[in-house]
Amino acid sequence: MLSLLGIGTFTVACRSTNDVRKSAVKSGTSTQATTQTDNEALVSNWQPEKRIEFIIMAGKGGGADKMARFMGKIIEDNNLSSQQFVPINKPNNSGAEALQYLQNAEDKNHTILVTLNSFYTTPLRNPELGIDIYSFTPIARMAEDSFVLWVHKDSGINNLEEFVKAAKTAGEKWQMAGTGRGQEDQIITNFLNSSYDLNISYLPFKGGGTVAKQLASKQVNSTVNNPSEALSFYEKGIFTPLAVFTAERLARFPDTPNFQEKDQDFDYDMQRSIVGPPGMSKETEIYYRNLFKKVYESPEWQKYMNDKSLKGNIIFGDYLKSYWKFQEEKHKQLLKKAGEIK
Repeated sequence: MLSLLGIGTFTVACRSTNDVRKSAVKSGTSTQATTQTDNEALVSNWQPEKRIEFIIMAGKGGGADKMARFMGKIIEDNNLSSQQFVPINKPNNSGAEALQYLQNAEDKNHTILVTLNSFYTTPLRNPELGIDIYSFTPIARMAEDSFVLWVHKDSGINNLEEFVKAAKTAGEKWQMAGTGRGQEDQIITNFLNSSYDLNISYLPFKGGGTVAKQLASKQVNSTVNNPSEALSFYEKGIFTPLAVFTAERLARFPDTPNFQEKDQDFDYDMQRSIVGPPGMSKETEIYYRNLFKKVYESPEWQKYMNDKSLKGNIIFGDYLKSYWKFQEEKHKQLLKKAGEIK
C-alpha cells in the first residue's frame, strides 16, 4: 500500500501482465494460447504499396525511438516487408501530436504508431483532444519496458537511502528530468515524493535520450530512464543505478534492489505496442500482426529484449484491447491521486 501525494491510500495495480493473464485463465485461455490462436488462424493477402510511416510519440534517442528504429532494421535485414518502415518522431504535447496524427491519418493502411504509456495519460489529461484509444487498431504489444532510478556517479550517491537523504536536504532544488508531463516519469517522481516525503522538482523534456543527456551533463540530479536510454552512460561508468521499478530485480542490474525490498509496494512498467489508426482494414491489420509476430520471434528481437531489460509476451487484437482497458484504469487512478485529473 502507498499514499501518492498524501491523498488517500491504495494498492498500485502495476503487475499488468500477470493480472491480464489471470483474467484470461478465468475465461479458459492463456496468454500463449491466445496469442498463437489469434495469429495462426489468420491470413492476409494485403501487401503495402509504398513506404510505411512509423510514428514515434516521443523524441529521438528515447526507448520508443530506439525500439522503432531497431524493429525497422530487423524488418529490412530479414526481408520481412517489400516496403521500408520510416521512423517519424512526433513528441510534442506529451505525445498528443502523434495521437492526433494517427487518428487523422490520410493513409490508414500505411501509418502505424509505437506507444508509450502516454497513450493512456495524454488523452486522460486532455479530454478536449477527443482521442478515443479504443478506436485505434490493436496490432501487437511487443514488450513491457522497465524503469531505473539513476544518478550521476560524481554525485557520490550509491544507494536509495543516500538518494533520499540528499534529495530531502535539497528540497525543491533537487531536479528530476523526465519525458513529458503527467506521464510515466512524472508518475514515478510523484511516487518518490509521496513515499519518502520529498519535494523533488520535475523537469519535462521531449524524449528519453534528451533526459539521459541532461543527467550526463549534470544539468539535473536524477532520472528514471528506461535501461535502453541509459545503458551507454552506465557502461561508461557515468550513471549509477540505485533502484529498479520492477516486481523482481533486473538481470542486467543484479545488485540493484527493487522497491519491494525497500518495503514499498510499487512497480511500474511501460507498454511498447504497435497501433494502427481507426479504420485500418482488417486485411491490413492481419498483415501487420503477422509481420510483428515474426519480428518478435526473431533472434535479434529476443536478444534486444534481454539486453535492454524488456519483458512480456506478444499479444494481439481484443486481448490487447483488454490490456489497454486495464492499463487505462490503472493510470486513471494514478492521475487522480496525483491531482492531474478529477
